[in-house]
Amino acid sequence: MYIASENIIKSGKVTDVYFERALEVIENKGIDKNVKAEVVVKGLPDEYSWAVFCGLEEVLELLENRPLNVRAIPEGSIFGENDPVLEIEGKYSEFAVFETAILGFLSQESGVATKAARIKKIAGTKPVLSFGARRMHPAIAPAIERAAYIGGCDGFSTVVAGEMMNIKPSGTMPHSLILLAGDTLKAAVSFDETVESAVPRIVLIDTFSDEKFESLRVAEALGKRLNGIRLDTPSSRRGNMRKILEELRWELDMRGFSYVQLFVSGGLNEDSVREIVDIADGFGVGTSVSSATTIDFSMDIVEIDSKPIAKKGKNSGSKSFMRCKKCFESRIVPFTTSEMDCTNGHTMEDILEYVIKNGKMLNGKTAVEDIRNRCLKEIRYVD
Repeated sequence: MYIASENIIKSGKVTDVYFERALEVIENKGIDKNVKAEVVVKGLPDEYSWAVFCGLEEVLELLENRPLNVRAIPEGSIFGENDPVLEIEGKYSEFAVFETAILGFLSQESGVATKAARIKKIAGTKPVLSFGARRMHPAIAPAIERAAYIGGCDGFSTVVAGEMMNIKPSGTMPHSLILLAGDTLKAAVSFDETVESAVPRIVLIDTFSDEKFESLRVAEALGKRLNGIRLDTPSSRRGNMRKILEELRWELDMRGFSYVQLFVSGGLNEDSVREIVDIADGFGVGTSVSSATTIDFSMDIVEIDSKPIAKKGKNSGSKSFMRCKKCFESRIVPFTTSEMDCTNGHTMEDILEYVIKNGKMLNGKTAVEDIRNRCLKEIRYVD
């Protein structure tokens, strides 16, 4: 399988070859120097005004125990264009070959977390589940699921991600079970008789027949044991999803099944969720999240031997990312250890904090639930 193992990544082999050639020249000519390099994004995709910072935990694991200082904003934080999210200080030779991997971690995982956050912001308190692992290389499924969870997805489907994060995966039945059973109701009853009671009884109702009549059959048979129904109707047969949901809600309510929730999956994105968020009770999102557009971070040297310097188009010098925790006003300024006032008279503090000093991690890993909560809190401040 074409998989780079953890050991290969940590060895620096997942690198663009020009970094190896640059280091060969640097060593040969004796020009290795102490530098500060920062990670920023010059432009966000799809005219976004904000993104979610994700992937830091893996970056720190990569850089730990090397003679480096690292400053970073907290994982799960909201940031925008030209905001520095990470700064590495040390001999250039100590981290040059890791630039490719660092940017890969941050770019893909921040992209997934950002898309998940945008959909969750629309869905509000209604559950959003990540079902998109099947659209990506299986080797990175746990990273995709973690990023989606941090961005706001309330759950995910893959077993391995659940084991890594100590969170139970979500999901009930595939179309294949219904096809093998030969009938939606038969599959639903068999599921109810077999699977542990803690798993919600949410039945797929669009495999063979009309969604309304299949829903009523299942609801009448399972009664109060039925938690919900899920529509995963292919686009070629979908028609107007909102009209289908309205009809289902009406027919179920008329017969006393108002407790049965309506879940929708298949091809959902911000626009399609927005269209049905007032009538659907939950969403399964797939490709739009797992294959979200990456956040195109770049890493650039901004200081050499304590002197500001950067390539054209970049702002030189170490920086502080000042943010007010009360009004969320943000400002990028030359590095400072001082606090400053925001325009509302509150205090702004630098959220670019040291996370590695002289190769040593300053704090342990942050619980993924705490990272997710930070993201959910901060997206309330942005449009």
